[in-house]
Amino acid sequence: MGIHRLNHAVLYVSDLARSVAFYRDVLGFTPVPMTPDGFRGATFLQAPDSTNDHDLGLFEIGAAAGRSTAGRATVGLYHLAWEVDTLDELAVTAERLAAAGALVGTSDHGTTKSLYGQDPDGLEFEVVWLVPADLLDDATVAARKRIGRLDLDAERQRYGGQTRGGVGISVPA
Repeated sequence: MGIHRLNHAVLYVSDLARSVAFYRDVLGFTPVPMTPDGFRGATFLQAPDSTNDHDLGLFEIGAAAGRSTAGRATVGLYHLAWEVDTLDELAVTAERLAAAGALVGTSDHGTTKSLYGQDPDGLEFEVVWLVPADLLDDATVAARKRIGRLDLDAERQRYGGQTRGGVGISVPA
């Protein structure tokens, strides 16, 4: 099975309206009209500039639902990672997540520059920019074995804020 990319994710949420507002207002997703007739409690969203019919499905299970304990008390998904095209987009996303109180961390993984956020239900996600293969050097590839502090301003100086990311390719040919 040759996987090309993750097509979409579906999440259970406690409050559909609150979650739709978060993904729409903070991350720029757009609701798409594809919920089956008569089906309530679900919304499908498309990421900005996506060519998928949807990238995210949200299914409401109600306010009584507890927050995920995956990784602390149960097995489960840690996070999904969405890729942005430029470091400038990553910086804008960092500002928007911080303003929403949803930015929980940043990391420099050498070949990837990452933000970590949490949605209103505490579900974690990553937003990442990949160093293009033609800009990789030995030190950047070696840095994949550590988690460093992300300095977005320094990365924008190094690679350029408008340099297109690796689009899923961060290993030289």
